[in-house]
Amino acid sequence: MLKIKRPYLLIICLLLLALSSQAQYGGRHTYAFLELTQGARVAALGGKAIALADNDIAMVHENPALIGPGMNGQLALNYVNYFSDINYGSVNYAGKWRGNTFSAGLQYMHYGTFRKANEQGIVEGNFSAADYAFRLSYARPVLDSLLVAGISFKPLFSHLEQYTSWGLAFDLGLLYPKGNFTAALVIKNLGLQLTSYAGTRESLPLNIQAGFSQKLENAPIRFVVLFDHLETPDLTYQSQLADEKNTDPITGEVARKQGVDKWADMFMRHVIVGVELTPVKNLWLNAGYNYRRRQELLVESKTSTVGFSWGFGIKIAQFRLSYGRGTYHLAGATNHFSVSTNLHQFLH
Repeated sequence: MLKIKRPYLLIICLLLLALSSQAQYGGRHTYAFLELTQGARVAALGGKAIALADNDIAMVHENPALIGPGMNGQLALNYVNYFSDINYGSVNYAGKWRGNTFSAGLQYMHYGTFRKANEQGIVEGNFSAADYAFRLSYARPVLDSLLVAGISFKPLFSHLEQYTSWGLAFDLGLLYPKGNFTAALVIKNLGLQLTSYAGTRESLPLNIQAGFSQKLENAPIRFVVLFDHLETPDLTYQSQLADEKNTDPITGEVARKQGVDKWADMFMRHVIVGVELTPVKNLWLNAGYNYRRRQELLVESKTSTVGFSWGFGIKIAQFRLSYGRGTYHLAGATNHFSVSTNLHQFLH
């Protein structure tokens, strides 16, 4: 009789649970901050990347299977001055324990300060709101080192004025590294809300991703491709404004894409592409394109660079400094800043 070790049995059960989950759409789940881009390099590559296996501790947030021995002692800080007075960021560290490399981190989002008033409009003071995700990650080779499997354990806490909520999530990742080619599969935010804000439990933003990266043999260029939200085949979003624009004034019917155009649009909404150029040692340039972001947020009268992103990084002494900029809408763009170093280098 086939025997399966307990750790692998747990992973298999979680995978089956994720695949049997119902499709989830934006705005229909809690802890949505888990979907935010962490790290300037990732932001510059389109917002998501799960197959960059080059000992960058900042990438563990994307895929726990990316943890490797070369990350031992690495510390990374990420910060984003988001829209209005909202800001978010993360801190990640990797270290060894009993010969195994682990990663621990904290992700937060602070929504700013709000004015508190009663039913009569009388101001009673101020209140704040924030979300937090604590993370512990581990990875190890499997199948005779053909693959690397990783898991992240993430306790979640949120407070919105007087309301609080606790949750628990897991990320599961697989990595296939082969020379200059790397492929990956990740299931993110598999879990549940343990305590709700006001009596009604909500689902977590489940996301199943697949992707790969390919570095050219004789050129300093790496291509990165990601397929996002595979658990939801149709990510099409129809806004009231778009429907009004495409409505026939005589028949009142709304014109929508059909046939090949429809299927091509559905497919591309899952795709994020990026490219990384390393012209000289210790300098890298990034660019990315997020089709879904562009289709949902562009303004037809002035499309601008919505959906595109870019950034760069440089290594100075013992520090890696990165900047990434993603254009979401004509109203503004996000600026991501990251710094990382290896603490062990200061101890020798």
